[in-house]
Formats: sequence, C-alpha cells, structure tokens
Amino acid sequence: MKNIKIVSSTACMAWMLSLMFLSSCSNDDSASAYTGAPVIESISRSGYDLAGNLLPSTPVTLVDPKNYYIIHGKGLLSVTKVYFNDFDTYFRPTLVTDTDIVILIDEKTPYSNASNELKVVTGKGTAVFNLTVAPPVPTFNWFNSINAAEGDIVTLNGDYFLNPVVKVGTENVPVVSSTLTEVKFKMPANATDKYVTVSNISGAAVSAEAIGSALYDDELQGDTGHNAWQTADTFNTSFKDDKVQGESSIKFVFGGWNGADMKFNSRDVSKYKAFRVKVKSISQNANASITFVFGGWAYQIKKSLTSTWTTIEIPFSDIGNPTTFDQLTLQESGNFGGNTILMDDMGFVLK
Repeated sequence: MKNIKIVSSTACMAWMLSLMFLSSCSNDDSASAYTGAPVIESISRSGYDLAGNLLPSTPVTLVDPKNYYIIHGKGLLSVTKVYFNDFDTYFRPTLVTDTDIVILIDEKTPYSNASNELKVVTGKGTAVFNLTVAPPVPTFNWFNSINAAEGDIVTLNGDYFLNPVVKVGTENVPVVSSTLTEVKFKMPANATDKYVTVSNISGAAVSAEAIGSALYDDELQGDTGHNAWQTADTFNTSFKDDKVQGESSIKFVFGGWNGADMKFNSRDVSKYKAFRVKVKSISQNANASITFVFGGWAYQIKKSLTSTWTTIEIPFSDIGNPTTFDQLTLQESGNFGGNTILMDDMGFVLK
C-alpha cells in the first residue's frame, strides 16, 4: 500500500506542476486568450503505473475506467460538467486549466449500448468528442456442456462479454448469440482437450476446464450405475436450487458415515494429472468433511468442507497414478450425525 500511495502522490504533484505551468503560460499571453465555446482536441492517459513509470501522453480514443486521463483543448476553465457516455463524472476544480482537465474515469461508467461520447460543458457551451469506454476484462465462470460434441450449442457464463470473440484452442468459432453475461457458440470438430477462450477489446479469459474432461456437467458422464449405501439417503443428480456450473448439481443427503458409489465406463486418464470437483456443505459445522475413496478403498482422501462452493483437486500422484478410471466412492466423515453435501463440475485436470 505504501508504494501505491507514493506513486499516487508523485503523480498528483506532476499533474499539479504541469497544470500550473500551462496556466502561467496562458496568463502570460492574455492578449490572445481563447474566449469561445469549449473545444476538445484530444484525450490521453495521465499519471504513473504501479512501478512508478510515467505513462506516455499519447492521444487515445479508447479509455479504461478507474484510470486518470487528460482532456486537452481550449476554453475548458469554466467547466461545470463532464460526461463519459452520458455518465456525470466528478472532476477536481484544482486539476483544471483553460487547456487541460485531469480526470478519473468512474468505474460505473456505462460501456454497453452507450453514446460513445465525451462531453464537456462550460458556461460558453458544450464540446463533444467521439470516444469508446472499454469494458473490464471478461470473467469466465463456466461453460456447459464441458463434454459437448461437434455441432452442439455450448453456453458460456461470465461477465463483460461486449462484442465477444470465442476461441476453442486457437480456432475462432462462430458466436450464435451473446449478452453481457452469456455467450452461446457451436462446438467445432476436434475440440477434445482444448480450452475455451472469450475475449473483448480489453482482454481475454480462459476456461478452467478442458473440453471433454467432465465426469459430471448436469448429468453423470458415462454413468453405468450409481447408488447411495442406504435407501433412506438421497442421491439426486439433477438438483436445480444450488449449483456452480451449468443448470444443476448433485445433492447427497447422508446419514452419519454413510456414503455412495458411482460407476463409469472405463476412461483412459493418462493425459490427466488430477481429479477435480466443486463441493459445498449445507451444514456450517466446522468438522464437515467427506472422504473420497479410489482404487477399491486402497486410497482414502479426506477433505474438509465449508458452506461455500470450494474447488477440490486430488493429484493422481496421491492415489497411485492410475491410467484408467471407472469408479468413485464417497463417505460422509464429519462425525456429527450426517450432512447434506452438494457437488458440481466433477472431472479431471489435464497435465
């Protein structure tokens, strides 16, 4: 925090000195002072980066919220309002001269379905400048189905998907439809083991899961039989009320030390390095836990649970480096009389 404060102080001092210099030059030449309506000639990045390096003042037409910029022109000293995409943006009067306004673009500035304009209002009129406000870098929550086949329509969930570009591996794929929080695209051929990337003008985000790596993504993949140990327990593979990926999760209601078995078509897992799953305990008991059993009880991996969704990865090196996978056993192990446990996004992690 100290470094950031020092950088910010240095930047402000530089801006102040620059503005004082510009203002004094303008006063020395009062005979030719501009008195007309405001004019915006350019906007450029202002200040220092976190390393303390002075940023270049190159004019731009694309700006990032939460950063400082210099609006350059003339007739700006009597400014009363500044709008980015019609969003009323605060400015410091002490950082204004007749030719420059140093301003922080608010993070709440709209970037979608916007006017793409900067407006400066003064007592003499309004100046308008064409400008694009960049969205934040996309966030990538999940995509479904992870095991989609060629031609399937896949849903991608996240945020800031403004004019999104989607790639599977290195291949651009057609976007079927998009909103700021959801993109649908068609899965291309030869997609297995590749990652999905979504990008906007600000940057890109990559999926955490590889295509084809799921054991559960709204349904058990390659399921050959699953059951709870006790008929009174619940094993629901289509629980809609609480999920972290796709449209559903698995809900287990276990009595104390009870469990469940899941059997799958045998899969070659030599290209993977770990088992993964997202898990949540409904109980807030600090002892909430579950034991993952592999290799016919040869390997028992106990994991603590919390009341929020948590990703668990179990390296294959911890369970004998299997080359095939066809069964998973679970046992409730909180030792407080049973628990309700949710699971989602279950599968494998590529090497």
